[in-house]
Amino acid sequence: MPPAIQLRDVCKIYTAGSTHTPALKNITLDIQPRDFVCIIGESGCGKSTLLQMIGGFEFPTEGEILANGSRILGPDHHRSIVFQESSLLPWLTAEENIRLGLEIRKQNHDSAARVAGFIRLIGLEGFERYYPAQLSGGMAQRVAIARALVNDPDVMLLDEPFGALDAFTRMRLQHELLRIWEEEQLTIVFVTHDIDEAIFLATRVVVMSARPGRISRTFNIALRHPRDRTSPEFIRLRGMIGKEFLALTQES
Repeated sequence: MPPAIQLRDVCKIYTAGSTHTPALKNITLDIQPRDFVCIIGESGCGKSTLLQMIGGFEFPTEGEILANGSRILGPDHHRSIVFQESSLLPWLTAEENIRLGLEIRKQNHDSAARVAGFIRLIGLEGFERYYPAQLSGGMAQRVAIARALVNDPDVMLLDEPFGALDAFTRMRLQHELLRIWEEEQLTIVFVTHDIDEAIFLATRVVVMSARPGRISRTFNIALRHPRDRTSPEFIRLRGMIGKEFLALTQES
């Protein structure tokens, strides 16, 4: 079985007139089925650009990106993306927002049952007919995650989905995401600035350098879930990844 996602010598250069700005340089990475990979790095290092390319919304300037052995040519329902802002349509209810992807793909034969199942999975029973303006930030992100899940993706791409939430809501949704990852047998690629969040969630943490972003180091996280943020091993990993960041800062 090929990796779920393969990146081979991926470079990305943005061009505006005569100005060429390198965003990513020589990214090579295999993401296996059922991996939970967190990508961390400072602002502007190309994390979100990398996620957009895996999603098929942007393309490499050099190199190639494969999904299950085939080159990514554009967006595909097998790879769903969740952004920092929930991006819900304000005139649709929570239930209607979740169903939207199925309607676009004309998969309406069992849409009511699928939507209801994911509403239960993310714990939003009773809020199905609420509009986005009536939902808290955490609830809106739950809807966005359900909207991504309802299309039965193989890979979920999450771009700092909890970054704008308060600490308590963020921790609660981290636990929820881990539960969904295990129950749905997903492959997840998750972008974050937060070292603790990355260690708490990931099977692997990929540290990126400043722009042009490159992979500086990959840490395998062998801790069993649920993870204790106060355990000696958790604290040791936090120190190791923090030192890697410090070294990158001194280099730049």
